Amino acid sequence: MGSTRLEKVVFALNGGRYEVAGADVHPGTTLLEFIRTRTPFTGTKLGCGEGGCGACVVLIATYNPTKDEVTEFSASSCLTLLYNINLCSVITTEGLGNTKDGFHSIQKRMSGFHASQCGFCTPGMCMSIFTSLANADKSKKPQPQKGFSKLTVSEAEKAFSGNMCRCTGYRPIVDACKSFASDVDLEDLGLNVFWKKGDKHADVSKLPDYTLGGGVCTFPDFLKSEIKSSLHHLNDDSDVTVSREGWYHPKSIEQYYDLLNSGLFSDCTVKVVVANTSSGVKGYKDQDLYNKYIDIGDIPELSAICKKDGGIEIGAATPISKTTEILEQEAGSKSSPNGSVVFRKLAEHMSKVATPFVRNTASIGGNIILAQKYPFPSDIVTILLGAASTVRLQVYSETLEVTLEEFLEQPPSDPSTLLLSIFIPHWASDSQKESKVIFETYRAAPRPLGNAVSYINSAMLGHVSQKSCGDLVLSNLHMAFGAYGTEHAIRATKVEQHLNGEVLTPSVVLEAVRLLRETIVPMEGTSHAEYRISVAVAFLFSFLSPFAKGIKGPGKTASIGYASSSDTDDPCNLPLSSRRDTVSSDDHKPVGEPIKKYAVELQASGEAVYVDDIPAPKNCLYGEFIYSTQPLAYVKNIKFKPSLASEKVLTVVSAKDIPSGGQNIGSSFMFGDEPLFGSPVAEYAGQALGVVIAETQRYANLAGKQVVVEYDTKDLKPPILTVEQAVQNNSYFEVPPGKYPKQVGDFSKGMAEADHKILSTEVKLASQYYFYMETQTALAIPDEDNTIVVYSSSQYPELAQSVIARCLGIPFSNVRVITRRVGGGFGGKAFRSYTVSSNGSCTLCLQVTPPGADVSQPQY
Repeated sequence: MGSTRLEKVVFALNGGRYEVAGADVHPGTTLLEFIRTRTPFTGTKLGCGEGGCGACVVLIATYNPTKDEVTEFSASSCLTLLYNINLCSVITTEGLGNTKDGFHSIQKRMSGFHASQCGFCTPGMCMSIFTSLANADKSKKPQPQKGFSKLTVSEAEKAFSGNMCRCTGYRPIVDACKSFASDVDLEDLGLNVFWKKGDKHADVSKLPDYTLGGGVCTFPDFLKSEIKSSLHHLNDDSDVTVSREGWYHPKSIEQYYDLLNSGLFSDCTVKVVVANTSSGVKGYKDQDLYNKYIDIGDIPELSAICKKDGGIEIGAATPISKTTEILEQEAGSKSSPNGSVVFRKLAEHMSKVATPFVRNTASIGGNIILAQKYPFPSDIVTILLGAASTVRLQVYSETLEVTLEEFLEQPPSDPSTLLLSIFIPHWASDSQKESKVIFETYRAAPRPLGNAVSYINSAMLGHVSQKSCGDLVLSNLHMAFGAYGTEHAIRATKVEQHLNGEVLTPSVVLEAVRLLRETIVPMEGTSHAEYRISVAVAFLFSFLSPFAKGIKGPGKTASIGYASSSDTDDPCNLPLSSRRDTVSSDDHKPVGEPIKKYAVELQASGEAVYVDDIPAPKNCLYGEFIYSTQPLAYVKNIKFKPSLASEKVLTVVSAKDIPSGGQNIGSSFMFGDEPLFGSPVAEYAGQALGVVIAETQRYANLAGKQVVVEYDTKDLKPPILTVEQAVQNNSYFEVPPGKYPKQVGDFSKGMAEADHKILSTEVKLASQYYFYMETQTALAIPDEDNTIVVYSSSQYPELAQSVIARCLGIPFSNVRVITRRVGGGFGGKAFRSYTVSSNGSCTLCLQVTPPGADVSQPQY
């Protein structure tokens, strides 16, 4: 097996050339980590780190020298590996516009339509909108009026469907995006600074200018020239591309198995990737560092699309968004009229999986493999199972073709099993028996339009035919259910067998419901198990009711003609345009006037500086908390599993490291102080026990997952976990006299005279999730004369100063806390931010030797 050394990774970033030596970066380094630590661009933010919030969205452009064609798509830079963008062009929000070169019309309209508050999510919004505009303007749609794009209002409303905003509200963001749409009625847009509400002269000339295509070069000429000059090398499939740091890039299936058989991976951990999006799936994220990576994304067989008589075969490495596009094309193609029902429904459902910027890179095969190896609640696997799909596998020299159901039942796959393709039959109707295809998919999720894992999903397929008496009969049924707390999606075979060939009378449907309840059994520990079962029954009833005899259901009255069509009025597909505006009078000017918020353009262009955007000083170290997993327990020992990530640990900061004269205090409020670290007793699950210190944030985060804490509950009472237990044990906070509630009026008399009385009731509220886009963060820097400067994302910096000073045992005047802006807070960054800033300050008092430092000169 030959190999080609990958000496460098070359790409363009905002039009500039970047070259990274192959030995200078770990293959697990993400594009976001590189941008934020090695470039001056900080507009691309780290939010969830899962591809679910949109704060890290960038535009990635690829170039096909044969067709001389540039393809642009949005992507989550927090999941995209740096090695994956070799010879690509990347645009961040700074590349659209900035203070020096002038702001882009997107950034100006975001400001003018009041589409930003904290501004943390705004750069990602701008990139999603820009990508949608760029792709729409390249389409074959009619030329729009000057100042508009080819984007439609419907497309504009979906342009940033995966981007989350926590404080602005989506209406003004939608209006800013819709202002570019060719079919928009400008007078329908909300309050803005460009014209007054009700102004009869609202026209595009009052908006910031927009150039068709976006006005930004997404792929520079120098990179095109480099690609053309290296075309022979890129097309050479005889060698595997290898980096010094362990990145392998086979270009054929044969090369892939040659790598596996070479012995290179016998004593190390290896990760096979296409787009690395699985690292963002909650519960299945990387738990440790990997020695080596194998990128199979460019193996031609894994991206092949093959149309066959019975359906369509899609390569496993095909992105989900590309798969959706192919299915939509096939659904409307005259060459495959039989596939319209199944293919259209599959495409509609896939468009609700994850976010657009994840679907653009995540492969359909990767989703299936993840669901096969782990109890991952995949929508794609469920709907493909319902469509009776098959998969083609390669196991060394043997090629296998099995049903998706059989593949899911196999033991978890390892790198020796390569998923090649997925075949989806189009399920032709049987004209001789006058039967028609019916296919429906369902999902129940916190956000029905996508970007949320389903509580339960389902897909049901079959033929419906009419008997001579007029009754409708179902046959060839495939009913799949998943995500309800099961190891993988399953077929409800007992329900299928019961319904096949039966006239759907009430008794038949009732028996089907009973059989389904026996089939859908969530695993122990699954949340809201009964709810998931009831939703599964609702899905079944919704599918059957149009064809049932004597049952009035939520569906339409069925006939053979209806059964052959998949067109339904899905409320999820309706536009979001309806609204009600309240326009204030001029009596209280300037109150109610749409005055432009300060510095929104800076937020939109990424130039607004948040704490994590401040350049890290030399030898800066990073921390990750070690959290207790036990409520009320002695902490006997903290140690680490043997792992690659554990080797990156420089030290652990705990209560014993608090400076002499300092206090173990992490927060303070009216009910008293809270400790920074649980010591010697962890008072509750989730309490900080210590902090792992490492060279980078990624190393610290992964090392934190390697911690093993030894507990002891001897001589401790059971923890108090509910309000009822607290009352029973007389466990109350001591309320300060000035804060104690005072009775106003005669409560008993008021209740007795009330028109409406609540005789008895009970209300229970779960814990609150603040859900700010910017995570808790602080940067602590030592200053002269035993002083310290702390940049904290805090809503209460003066109390942060007090807590830090008390923790370190130094005068308040020796602590300077700086808060320039906060990326969302909602109260969650009032008291809870102190723990982070206090810990950072405490770490400065330790003698920690950064990598490469002179050990004879301790760093502080």
